Amino acid sequence: MPKHVWILVVLTTINVTGASFLWPLNTIYMHNELGKSLAFAGLILLFNQGAAIIGNLVGGVLFDKISAYKTVVIGTIIALISSIFLAFYHSILPYSIFLVLIGFGAGMTRPVLFAMAGSVWPEGGRRAFNAIYVAQNLGVAIGAASGGYIANISFDYIFVANAIMFSVFFTVVLVTFKSMDKERNRQMSTSVIEQSKKITNKSSFVALLILCSGFLLTWVAYSQWQSTISSHTQDIGIPLDLYSTLWTINGGLIVLGQPLIKWITSYITTQKMQIYVGNTILMFSFVVAMFAENFSMFAIAMAILTFGEMLVWPAVPTLANDLAPKGRAGFYQGFVNSVAAGGRMTGPLVGGLIVDLYNIQLLFFVILGLLLIPFITTRIFDRGVQTETADAS
Repeated sequence: MPKHVWILVVLTTINVTGASFLWPLNTIYMHNELGKSLAFAGLILLFNQGAAIIGNLVGGVLFDKISAYKTVVIGTIIALISSIFLAFYHSILPYSIFLVLIGFGAGMTRPVLFAMAGSVWPEGGRRAFNAIYVAQNLGVAIGAASGGYIANISFDYIFVANAIMFSVFFTVVLVTFKSMDKERNRQMSTSVIEQSKKITNKSSFVALLILCSGFLLTWVAYSQWQSTISSHTQDIGIPLDLYSTLWTINGGLIVLGQPLIKWITSYITTQKMQIYVGNTILMFSFVVAMFAENFSMFAIAMAILTFGEMLVWPAVPTLANDLAPKGRAGFYQGFVNSVAAGGRMTGPLVGGLIVDLYNIQLLFFVILGLLLIPFITTRIFDRGVQTETADAS
């Protein structure tokens, strides 16, 4: 890989490591430490992810209109200042405000890291984006492993560690990013807002909407591991450090499991079939979690979940790229990313309401029902496109 891609890998790892100190423990902190309901915690996470979506769109516009360097600096300053204040003030009101601001600032920076990977290494294709994807999960593994142990000492140190990592990220950006920005291929850059003004190929866009409706529900289900299931593990007596270890398993398996996934996808070659198989694995993981009563069972469920995730997550953007008309790949990928954030935004609130009003067991049945829908949307999403292609020929 080129030197600039390695720099992006390091930056992504630092950024996600800092975030992974915090996000696996948000619901636990609000529910167990601050005494708020799961529904309230879900509402705050909804605002956090909503701010991340807005930050994503703003970052995309600034990336095109100003520069990648200035966009990352602005986003990081917002997140850094918020994280520093959070380290000193984390009762429920400042916690909620600063969490939303961190979501906005981080939302501005992360899409730029992906976009820069493609811009500075256009001939790398999928390899450039996969390098950032693996770096993200390396950050998850490191951050989640450390976060649980730090939180067991004191939650105060979690906020300090988060601020320190943002400081390190900001320093590396200042040293390395400006020169890299001069080498990016601006022809590859495009903003979601700019492209959304003109949707010309309606059949392809309708297909994208159908595909992403199933993707949204998959993320609603997946987000329960970061919210309601995290609180459930505390209720049955699993320590914080062991809960964080679950995310270390997740990130570690994604990094180390790439050769296995490459072998599997050499046999399961179609993206549709990868979604079918991956979604089935996801459902099985929630069945295991439903009956889990100790850490070992949750670890098994997480390992199963991770293999399902590794099949589904890359397949949807690949299908979206196939659907995209010429010159519209940026808009289609931005739409997929926004849908994923939408699932992370609504999932904790929906799950929290179900658990608060009923119980965790009902939530598991609701999740299994939701995960049946992507089988349908994946099967039918491209029928209109296929028909249009046949008529054209």
